[in-house]
Amino acid sequence: MLRLVFPPDPRVLRSPVAPARLVQRVSEKTAECGAAWTSPGGPQGMAHIHDSDGSSSSSHQTPKSTAKWASSLENLLEDPEGVKRFREFLKKEFSEENVLFWLACEDFKKTQDKKQMQEKAKEIYVTFLSSKASSQVNVEGQSRLNEKILEEPHPLMFQKLQDQIFNLMKYDSYSRFLKSDLFLKHKRTEEEDEESPDAQTAAKRASRIYNT
Repeated sequence: MLRLVFPPDPRVLRSPVAPARLVQRVSEKTAECGAAWTSPGGPQGMAHIHDSDGSSSSSHQTPKSTAKWASSLENLLEDPEGVKRFREFLKKEFSEENVLFWLACEDFKKTQDKKQMQEKAKEIYVTFLSSKASSQVNVEGQSRLNEKILEEPHPLMFQKLQDQIFNLMKYDSYSRFLKSDLFLKHKRTEEEDEESPDAQTAAKRASRIYNT
């Protein structure tokens, strides 16, 4: 369990809504457009985050999206619909904070304004890393964090912690997700859609156009 050696910044903890505000911002970014992002440590980082309210239907998925999700966690996190379903699964396992932390770190790495970076660094600490965090993540052996680092943040200050959480998801919850009813249901839906007469007719029509 994470242990930090300095007291939380009172300017951040003075407001009890800080943790909720960060999680809400993650969900709002998710709802906006949900573009893709790269795997941890990549140069692009997270562009947008897709919401996970479970309201999306299979019609919004690209063909064989579940095959992409099953190929690697990195590919799943590149697909907004995959992130939505993975968050839905983690919520049922009471470990949604892991992917929320990973997404928040990706968003943090794209922040360029120094003031915004300071605010986001403190929010990430309060929400996920402090001993009183509302959505505390379980990380070990992390680089020592102190108040000076929070006041002078840099884009990769949470990278080691983010990588730990990524590996935790990769070797634990991700494998269970691929065996879950939620994932298997989407896979069956895709297969049924491909076998439908409309889908076969569209495929034949596309083939004729291509060959003309």
